[in-house]
Amino acid sequence: MSNPRNGDTKPPCLPRNGLVKIPTQPNGLGSASITKGTPAVKNRLCQPSSVPAILSPALAHRSDLPIPSLASPLSLATLAGVSSPPGASLVGLNTSEGSEQPSPERLPGSPSERQLAVDEKILNRLFWYFSACEKCVLAQVCKAWRRVLYQPKFWVGLTPVLHTKELYNVLPGGEKEFVSLQGFAVRGFDGFCLVGVSDLDICEFIDNYPLSKKGVKSMSLKRSTITDAGLEVMLEQMQGVVRLELSGCNDFTEAGLWSSLNARITALSVSDCINVADDAIAAISQLLPNLTELNLQAYHVTDTALAYFTAKQGYTTHTLRLNSCWEITNHGVVNMVHSLPNLSVLSLSGCSKVTDDGVELVAENLRKLRSLDLSWCPRITDMALEYIACDLHKLEELVLDRCVRITDTGLSYLSTMSSLRSLYLRWCCQVQDFGLKHLLSMGSLRLLSLAGCPLLTTTGLSGLVQLQELEELELTNCPGATPELFKYFSQHLPCCMVIE
Repeated sequence: MSNPRNGDTKPPCLPRNGLVKIPTQPNGLGSASITKGTPAVKNRLCQPSSVPAILSPALAHRSDLPIPSLASPLSLATLAGVSSPPGASLVGLNTSEGSEQPSPERLPGSPSERQLAVDEKILNRLFWYFSACEKCVLAQVCKAWRRVLYQPKFWVGLTPVLHTKELYNVLPGGEKEFVSLQGFAVRGFDGFCLVGVSDLDICEFIDNYPLSKKGVKSMSLKRSTITDAGLEVMLEQMQGVVRLELSGCNDFTEAGLWSSLNARITALSVSDCINVADDAIAAISQLLPNLTELNLQAYHVTDTALAYFTAKQGYTTHTLRLNSCWEITNHGVVNMVHSLPNLSVLSLSGCSKVTDDGVELVAENLRKLRSLDLSWCPRITDMALEYIACDLHKLEELVLDRCVRITDTGLSYLSTMSSLRSLYLRWCCQVQDFGLKHLLSMGSLRLLSLAGCPLLTTTGLSGLVQLQELEELELTNCPGATPELFKYFSQHLPCCMVIE
């Protein structure tokens, strides 16, 4: 969700992975967070909030209006819409009789101002300007505001992140009680990220979340101790899940994938799971005929695994990310391009054994590619960029971070690509000012990252003002990026966000 940037209030800082982190509560509930459904534009810095003045000045400056600070921490109870336990510092969002939320009649100001404060037409437009964290706080003002804010339209594309310790309330007798997730259900959340959970925690979640059986479309388990049995139960009970992520889960095995994967899954991400190797890819290829997206970070997957994909997946799969698959070589690339000819997104990031010959195979066979990530591939040279420029005419995004053998010659090849909109050259240590001159003719560029390029000077960087359509320029850790240069960019590239 994007907001216009014309206000003075700053929202909570967004880390680069799109995560909105809510600090730990002193009441023992731990921290909670909401993450955007897809990673937004990479490497955004905190921007001034677009939050307009709330209602009239008379209301905006009244100290007795019971609106918590938008910078205050939120407990899971606040986020989920349940009553906070005794000692909680914030008013809950529940609708119980014990709620302390004021009614519209108790709001300060004149009758006309109070009428405006609860006018649903105004509120429905006003609340679009706020971040997810701010909406959680604003929902505590009164029942009228909560009723408007709890509409599912305000939460589309957001995923609650729940840690194990946040799923239980400790009762006076020391017993634990699973928290109410009704507030999430009212807002229609169809995706969750559970961190550090066990098989039992997942079963409790299924039993307590009203939409779990059919309404949850996406599930992410991170650093969890889920076993083969727990994975099987989860996918058997949650019949609506079509997107599954398993990250840092080391207790399930390849046998668990064979017994639990269901043909309805269309997107699968598996990363940092030590038991994943070639046999897991065999299970994925045979059990998921409708797979459209596969994200894989597995250190033990070899070239053989990339030959397992079937003709059906070759037709449906459009996104493949092989991150830090260290055993993949050019032979694996051969298997991949023949098995999955319709890819539009491909990442070989960290596949350090892939060379220029592998890139040539990609360029010649995957002509539909729109995004290609070759970051951390130290064997890639300028020759690979020539193959890309000659054959990948639809390419819109190219990531070359840490490709340390790329020089100005390689950039001259890229300058002929009329469709390229995003180019990442972070820590390409041989790129010099002369190479930047080749980029000045690329009118299609909207995002350019030169972070960490040590040979670029202020003079060379200043020439980038010719790229008048540029929307984002990253110059982090660039020695040539001086305060005077940033001032120069602010004057001559007023519509470009320059990241210092």
